[in-house]
Amino acid sequence: MARKKSTTEAEPMKLFYIFYNQERWNNWIQSLEQASFEAQEDEDVSEGLQVLYSFTEDITISVLKIIRLYQNGRFTAEEAKEKLDDVELIVMTGLPEGELEEIVGSLQLTLLVLFTSCRKYLDGGYETDIKSLVKKGKALGEDDLEEGLEIAAQIGASVIDGATCCARYIKDDMENPTLFEEWLIEIDTMANAVKSLSKFDEEPGEAS
Repeated sequence: MARKKSTTEAEPMKLFYIFYNQERWNNWIQSLEQASFEAQEDEDVSEGLQVLYSFTEDITISVLKIIRLYQNGRFTAEEAKEKLDDVELIVMTGLPEGELEEIVGSLQLTLLVLFTSCRKYLDGGYETDIKSLVKKGKALGEDDLEEGLEIAAQIGASVIDGATCCARYIKDDMENPTLFEEWLIEIDTMANAVKSLSKFDEEPGEAS
């Protein structure tokens, strides 16, 4: 006779890690509002640009933690995609008014490659010849955004999987980078984040 399931049996363990929330986003926006984007005499980079880079890095690391936990078997691919959707909704929805509108809008455009790369990695089946992909992407016109993002996302997916990119393809004196080059810069940030998260994991906590 089958044993009746106990009503007091422990529920399955699950993760309660909060990857990103609206308050965190708002705090970064506030930091940007308070920062000056005019470099002082003793500064190579303005305070505002430094904050913007840290802001981008914070989002990148937060998103890639989701992928890292998927790699560790903590999430299924579908669960990871749901977590990505949650963060993307915060990052990509709405713009602050005033002077920051253009800056944050540009940031959102750049971060498209982060979310698209993650989904590409989870789905699999992407190209891995980075040199060829970079060459193809740089040859595109400014209007070929969809194809450019597709190519950049394949590079990003390869980086998430451990490939090396993209410092060698980024010029130090790049004053007016194309959008594809902006995506390569973000993928380079992703590569650094992947390295920093090599030992990251999160133990499940008891369900409440």
